[in-house]
Amino acid sequence: MIVITAPTGNIGRNLLPLLLDSAPARGERLRVIVRDPARLSGAVRERVEVITGSHGDAEVVDRAFDGADAVFWLVPPDASLTPEDAYSGFTRPAAKALAAHGVGHVVGVSALGRGTPVAYRAGLVTASLAMDDLIAETGVAYRALANPSFFENLLEEADSIREKGVFTDAVAADRKAPLVAVADIAAAAARLLLDRSWTGNGSVPVLGPQDLSPDDLARIMTEQFGRPVRYERQSLDDLRTTLVGYGLDEAFVRGIADMKQAKDDGLDAGVTRTPDTTGATTFEQWCARTLKPAVLS
Repeated sequence: MIVITAPTGNIGRNLLPLLLDSAPARGERLRVIVRDPARLSGAVRERVEVITGSHGDAEVVDRAFDGADAVFWLVPPDASLTPEDAYSGFTRPAAKALAAHGVGHVVGVSALGRGTPVAYRAGLVTASLAMDDLIAETGVAYRALANPSFFENLLEEADSIREKGVFTDAVAADRKAPLVAVADIAAAAARLLLDRSWTGNGSVPVLGPQDLSPDDLARIMTEQFGRPVRYERQSLDDLRTTLVGYGLDEAFVRGIADMKQAKDDGLDAGVTRTPDTTGATTFEQWCARTLKPAVLS
């Protein structure tokens, strides 16, 4: 039995079809935890067991982890909380349930940066790494998918790119990072969940095929869209002011800003790319398939 949390999120909705294609042939049953089962298609609901509720709820995870062999764990960050509460606080009921039900394997969504000089002051990333430690302490075999920033973050900029030809971030224009597509994170998770021959605890980097800077992204988008796209760097002070204005918790906003600063200081740059750590999706492919329709719609 494999339990999937957040099955309707960006990663989960890519992961679930992969497991539905492969798990039954291996004799694996699937169980999902979802707040709103209506967000799952009827065809999916017929093929999985559905536990309704939040996977931050102790009673829900206690039911969901009963009889489970493996769990895919993803915390949906809650910007109304502090980073520690949003990650470790949310995960504590699940950690207790993992131990209580003797779950053998957990694959979690985490971040690059462990062991780097800036990891201790990387805001949301630091909180994510602490969550990994909490899960590992339960005694399960644990693999943290260590991810950089996602291509999909640019979808939040689609309106600005369409209307002004501009996207923003808080890192230097020439700061390269191994940005990745969520589909490749889902593929890495599926491999680990279906082949549980691994033991112990560790991180599995999931990197894009190429290190790219904001200026690189602007160049590729310009080529893809046939219109100029440029990058504008936003100051951390402006970022904090904007996010607090949206009503986000001030501690969570500090966590975002600290993460952005750490990424600008090279948080994501410390892992060597190998065939085993490299996703298949290039930015050009993702841009043509996903961002271009969103921008030019």
